[in-house]
Amino acid sequence: MTVDDVANYLSKPRSWVYGNWKAEQIPFRKVGQSLRCRPVDLERWLDNQH
Repeated sequence: MTVDDVANYLSKPRSWVYGNWKAEQIPFRKVGQSLRCRPVDLERWLDNQH
């Protein structure tokens, strides 16, 4: 999933995802110059949120 995909999925602005992905530990990986997140990793991350 791209940053835009994750933002849409979380109902957050793209800027929030970019600004908070490290602090919130959203499971992105760098692929070249882009951030990508596997859907299964995002679901696991969501399950672990308080």
